[in-house]
Amino acid sequence: MTLIDSLRSEARLAPESGIVAVANYGRGREGLIPLWAGEGDLPTPSFISDAAARGLSAGETFYTWQRGIPELRVALARYHERHFGRSFSDQEFLVTGGGMQAIQLALQATAGAGDEVIYLTPAWPNFPGAAGVAGAKPVAVRLDQSDNGWTCDVGKIEAAVTERTTAIFLNSPSNPTGWTADIETLKAILDLARRKNLWIIADEIYALFYYGGARAPSFMDIMEDEDRVLFVNTFSKNWAMTGWRIGWLRVHPSLQQTFENLIQYSTSGVAQFMQRGAIAALEHGDEFLASQIERARQARDLVCGILGETGRARIIAPQGAFYLFFSVDGIDDSRSAAFEIVDKANVGLAPGTAFGEGGEAFFRLCFHRRLDQLEEAATRLAGWIRST
Repeated sequence: MTLIDSLRSEARLAPESGIVAVANYGRGREGLIPLWAGEGDLPTPSFISDAAARGLSAGETFYTWQRGIPELRVALARYHERHFGRSFSDQEFLVTGGGMQAIQLALQATAGAGDEVIYLTPAWPNFPGAAGVAGAKPVAVRLDQSDNGWTCDVGKIEAAVTERTTAIFLNSPSNPTGWTADIETLKAILDLARRKNLWIIADEIYALFYYGGARAPSFMDIMEDEDRVLFVNTFSKNWAMTGWRIGWLRVHPSLQQTFENLIQYSTSGVAQFMQRGAIAALEHGDEFLASQIERARQARDLVCGILGETGRARIIAPQGAFYLFFSVDGIDDSRSAAFEIVDKANVGLAPGTAFGEGGEAFFRLCFHRRLDQLEEAATRLAGWIRST
């Protein structure tokens, strides 16, 4: 038996990221415009970094509150009050090592060996990957796609529920499609979860990157206090903090100690000086965030316009998030095409094959970058499309 054969099957069979495979192939090429990762091109603003640096200089390098320092949890409550129009308690929030750890903790609390968790696909691959590592079975339900956009048939979700189902994972606005659940869809999913005694893991990290209003519809608009909904979120996208690895969970206050215990047995908390930067993001970052959302809106329209002029790119302008998920007539295998695009157009895209069922013929382009660079990238891509 080899070393790898002696590992747990859940670890051994964890899939390699199809996004990273293309990124590793193109990384370091001179002049390449990388649009494969889900992040913007700006470094963290100085008002956030300086707050963290002050905490570091003040010696905030010791063990701290595992659920997050009180000041940050209060700031999270105030942030939600501004955007959701009602009061929140600091006892609803826990600070995590990024949105990914928030998802892992939600899975640890709701699913394990033999359980099934439903998610919508095409999907960010980290969720089904994390579910599999946890020992649960991720069950994909495909979004419907037409010339009018992506839609969710809640009846398909209900048909996928079995006696082993424990949770539904919902990412809205969606990575990679940009699909955003309307309030009626959220009500139908919540009703299903109530009837079947299921948990909902709500990934609403792109809620403010929404092009149909001030923010996307949320389960917070319709749920009751005792509903089984766990919210996972991150500082990464809103405030250019992807490398910080800091996020949060919103849970019912009665679940605080349970989730603190899970944090204890994984990371034992987030560095206090980093939490100082997170407080600054929440308390002073609304203007920066608004400018980023408007830039993303302009970038979306720019890229859709240039690629649409080719006549071969099939484009659905996303309702939310900052990705264009598009296909090209005659291209069925986006993985091999993504490598070719690196070679011939010097642009990096994420292949749709990385996002599961229904994504095979698509490419994901992150347009959360400055407009002149996106115009150049889209022009190169349009040239490649016309030449194929």
